[in-house]
Amino acid sequence: QVQLVESGGGWVQPGGSLTLSCAASGLTFTSYVMKWYRQAPGKERELVASISTGVTANSVPRFFISRDNARNSAYLLMNSLKSEDTAKYYCSAATRILKYWGQGAPITVSS
Repeated sequence: QVQLVESGGGWVQPGGSLTLSCAASGLTFTSYVMKWYRQAPGKERELVASISTGVTANSVPRFFISRDNARNSAYLLMNSLKSEDTAKYYCSAATRILKYWGQGAPITVSS
């Protein structure tokens, strides 16, 4: 069965950095576009970044998405974190016909 497991969430002070990891299993990892979404309280879920074989897209300049196909993992490096970055972050894996989701990792940015 397909599983996406996020890790690395937690609390961080404003201005700090944090890296989220997404470990995938049960799928042919290289066939999937990996994406990170986030949803803050009272707001709609938004796409943060995505990465295919070699193309990345990023809606938050301070964040960087990457993947390690040998480890079937995707990552999100979050720099210069702000309080407004506080949200639950979700990893997803998608093809043209399939899409899977992780359980989400909560991120809290506060002093």
